[in-house]
Amino acid sequence: MKHYRIAVLGGSGFIGTHLLSRLTKEGHRLTVLTRHRERHRHLLVLPGTNVIQADIHNPQHLQRYLVDHDIVINLVGILNEQGDTGQGFHKAHVVLTEKIITACRQHGIKRLLQMSALHAAPDAPSHYLRSKGQAERFVLNQDDMHVTCFRPSVIFGPGDSFFIRFAQLLRMTIGPFPLACAKARFAPIYVGDVVSAFCQSIHLPQTYGQAYDLCGPKTYTLFELVTFTAQVIGKRRWIMPLGKLASALQANLLEYFPGKPFSRDNYRSMKIDSICDKHWPEIFNVERATIEAIVPEYLTHQRSRDRYMDIRQHSHREDL
Repeated sequence: MKHYRIAVLGGSGFIGTHLLSRLTKEGHRLTVLTRHRERHRHLLVLPGTNVIQADIHNPQHLQRYLVDHDIVINLVGILNEQGDTGQGFHKAHVVLTEKIITACRQHGIKRLLQMSALHAAPDAPSHYLRSKGQAERFVLNQDDMHVTCFRPSVIFGPGDSFFIRFAQLLRMTIGPFPLACAKARFAPIYVGDVVSAFCQSIHLPQTYGQAYDLCGPKTYTLFELVTFTAQVIGKRRWIMPLGKLASALQANLLEYFPGKPFSRDNYRSMKIDSICDKHWPEIFNVERATIEAIVPEYLTHQRSRDRYMDIRQHSHREDL
């Protein structure tokens, strides 16, 4: 198996951490560009990995740190922005991608793996999906580049922002748990399976110029996924589905909560079911994992860690 020098943007996040681990095991040499190097010291222990503090939106930094690389992987993505104008999404997804292509050309890098999103399209209902679709269309139209795009449904696994977030909300809630867009459908895909598709594509010229929809083996409504989460963490909650009007109202209210647990743009994205129209791409040899096989293990571990932290915070050691 050939080994490459790979630059990873967005490598310090949930998906990136899992992908970097797999790439290092395969013997590739990695460069991770991150704005806050000290916050991601756990990446420094990965063999053959160089973590560089850089502003990926600065063209000069991209030109400097992409030199002598064979492949660029762009995992950068945001689920929310400040305000609701679409400008934050456009900067993170479209403008950055254009800068990456420019830097790749300057250094003769032809191979790009791009993280997109299921049902991303320039005419999609949300800023998130539209900007992802615009970036995807742009990179696939670069005839001098060897681009592969990946369009996953919601991704789960240790460290995710889906099941762990709902588990935290369920533990905090007293009484009914109002759930917007409860009928929205998802086909959750395990992060390890997404990583496998990325890694396999590196060695498959057949994937050049292609975009692949990635879904898990089962489809669920959001209500079913939240109910499953409550069962796993042992919390009895009355999960109360909200209608369209109430869902929109909840989005408008939570838009202004710290961390934006649910936003107007999230609501617009969920108007399209996050399920695949086609079967799993046969070119990738992956036996997809189910949420039932994976989620209980890391949610249980998360619960134990939360209990430990809670004990520490509420204990008073007067002898110290």
